[in-house]
Amino acid sequence: MSPTPAQEAVTVRTFAQRFSATRRGARLARRLAVHQLDQWGHPYGTPASEAVALIVAELAANAVLHGRVPGRDFELRLHHRDGTVRIELSDTHPAHPTLPAHDPTAEGGRGLLLIDAVATRWGTSPRSGPGKTVRAECETGSPDL
Repeated sequence: MSPTPAQEAVTVRTFAQRFSATRRGARLARRLAVHQLDQWGHPYGTPASEAVALIVAELAANAVLHGRVPGRDFELRLHHRDGTVRIELSDTHPAHPTLPAHDPTAEGGRGLLLIDAVATRWGTSPRSGPGKTVRAECETGSPDL
């Protein structure tokens, strides 16, 4: 019998927190996401930190403005593994966001266009219970540990 090849250890870091579906909750979600990235070795102001901050800010703002159901919170989850951060934001509204057509005269509606430009990939999925989860991934490279 041949020996089993050694498997490389994989570190997966996870952060999860629920926030009130308010502007204050959205702001806190962004701040805690950037703080968590700093704890994982991606300091404030680095490209990885800035990308995650932008994505969390946009998804949290969308959850508060468009996905809010009175009396329900939204949840932020971050997963860091192998140089990638996956951002998952869940709310209880059933509508899934779609990428809008580019309209240079529109006064809003550019949040998902920003996420599409910054994230490696993004999408939506149903969640257990009411609502949906919007997820986005960012390449972060190796942390500065």
